[in-house]
Amino acid sequence: MDLGLTGRRAIVTGGSRGIGRAVAAALVAEGVQVVIAARGEERLKATAAELGADGGVVVPVVADTGSDDSVRELVARTVGELGGVDILVNNAARVGGVGTPGDVRALATADAAVDFNVKVLGYLRTAQEVIPHFVEQKWGRIVNVGGLAARQVGLVGGSIRNAGIVALTKTLADELGPHGVTVNAVHPGATRTDKHGGTVSLTEEQYAAFGGRVAIGRIVTADEVAAVVTFLVSPAAVAITGESIAAGGGAPGPIHY
Repeated sequence: MDLGLTGRRAIVTGGSRGIGRAVAAALVAEGVQVVIAARGEERLKATAAELGADGGVVVPVVADTGSDDSVRELVARTVGELGGVDILVNNAARVGGVGTPGDVRALATADAAVDFNVKVLGYLRTAQEVIPHFVEQKWGRIVNVGGLAARQVGLVGGSIRNAGIVALTKTLADELGPHGVTVNAVHPGATRTDKHGGTVSLTEEQYAAFGGRVAIGRIVTADEVAAVVTFLVSPAAVAITGESIAAGGGAPGPIHY
């Protein structure tokens, strides 16, 4: 299926590994020119070389979404390298968040502040920087990668920050919709990514046991999450905005509507 993305220009934060890497790979396969951003230069360059090996345009930019200046430079570099920007996939974050299950008092506020600054405020920063470009061209796509912790208690920091992502997503969607811009959140659960790092690192026996808590009977892969994101940033998904879409293989029991 041709999603109509050829020639579009994207930023994927946290793009050097895991879900971010898979999203970047899926976009490149659809003909998108991609800037991948992360803090680790060596891995970032290696990932860019791998993803661009077949001729796709993949530009590595070292960036810290916890910094206003760094985010401004990221978007400026993207526009300078690619001639503009059409798509933003916010993914940079500490996997799982901070804190321990069921222990609010154990969550250090200083640790939480760092975590929220990178993910919640980081997503806000990058959105703020691309908005003028999207509004001017009357087209744009933003996908905020959250997590299923937004729908359940568990790691305290993870639940709070992902609920914040939901509110940010809906706020942006309502404001930007009249300008031809859609904004959605995608919530992965535990995700398997083989050698490139994922949201869980388990033995094969543990993977099988965890899969018993997923409706499809197994943990989803990063490529499967990336397929959802790729559809949402395409012209074909224009009818979907302001939504929070679970991409964890299904949670038996709860009804969300």
